[in-house]
Amino acid sequence: MKILGADERLAQKAGAKILIIGPSGVGKTSLLRTLDQAMLSSTLFVDIEAGDIAVADLPVASVRPRRWEDCRDVACILGGANPALPPTACYSEAHYKHVAENAELARLASFQVLFVDSLTAASRLSLTWAEQQPEAITDRGRKDLRAIYGLHARQMIGWLNQLQHARGRDVVFVAILERVVDDLNIATWQPQIEGSKTSRELPGIVDEIITMQWVDFGDGKPVRTFVCTSPNPWQFPAKDRAGRLEQIEEPHLGKLITKLISPGRRKPFIVSPEQSLTQAAE
Repeated sequence: MKILGADERLAQKAGAKILIIGPSGVGKTSLLRTLDQAMLSSTLFVDIEAGDIAVADLPVASVRPRRWEDCRDVACILGGANPALPPTACYSEAHYKHVAENAELARLASFQVLFVDSLTAASRLSLTWAEQQPEAITDRGRKDLRAIYGLHARQMIGWLNQLQHARGRDVVFVAILERVVDDLNIATWQPQIEGSKTSRELPGIVDEIITMQWVDFGDGKPVRTFVCTSPNPWQFPAKDRAGRLEQIEEPHLGKLITKLISPGRRKPFIVSPEQSLTQAAE
């Protein structure tokens, strides 16, 4: 373990880890079109959903995982080896060395921006993989749903943590937003992900949670927008760990990433209503 001095830590490049959630058809995949040529040339489009028709003409490198094992290999090469794990575990040094021997996978290490489309589809691959594992079958030969979803949750959280530790890279996860009504008839907006544990732990993993949605600002003409902070009038999921975003931002991924990673002051950390009023007066 290395101790970093303050100057050394501040000099390190830290990439943003962003979750963008929105309903189907709002244009999440098309956000790739907002990247300038320099950023686009260093972007890897992880097309898990096979829904790239919106960017079919865009010159961006892509990889198309069809199995959960493929998703893990991509995360391993991008996040690097985890020295805490035993050789038999995913993301261990042994796994990393094995993946790095594949010339095609080794090329992925050169990309600085990772656009994962989508977290919803990745969770389905993980669940399908979990259903096929020996521990998912009871002694009577039946599926053990508790074991399946437990294994699935561990796989998803491990995968997300691996990409979280790709410190110098910007990672953008895309997921479908859905309105969920519980047994008490209370409606909430949630990312569409197989299993509840991943959804609960996701806010602690990513830096930014942004809802991309059509919003009517009172003129009867809804527009696409990024909702970036919480609480907000629409009760959309949102979080800004960087402290640099306004509640409403232009739905432009290139500008968003630049704003998050560029040097500059963050907004004041408000600890009381009185401080909020003081800051507003200033």
